[in-house]
Amino acid sequence: MLTADWNADSDDRWTIPLGGGIGRIMRFGSQPVNMQLQGFYNVVRPEAAGEWTIRFQIQLLFPTS
Repeated sequence: MLTADWNADSDDRWTIPLGGGIGRIMRFGSQPVNMQLQGFYNVVRPEAAGEWTIRFQIQLLFPTS
């Protein structure tokens, strides 16, 4: 997700990540869940920002018949 801080100096304005991830839908008991793991290298970033971003996400799914 490209982000811009319009209040920052032009050298520190943009964050541009490059990466990808994996995901899977599975069940915990009878509850279906969507789990995802993603990693991104911030190709362009503000001086104080980290080089890498790791994201782990769990979504509870409530399907209807």
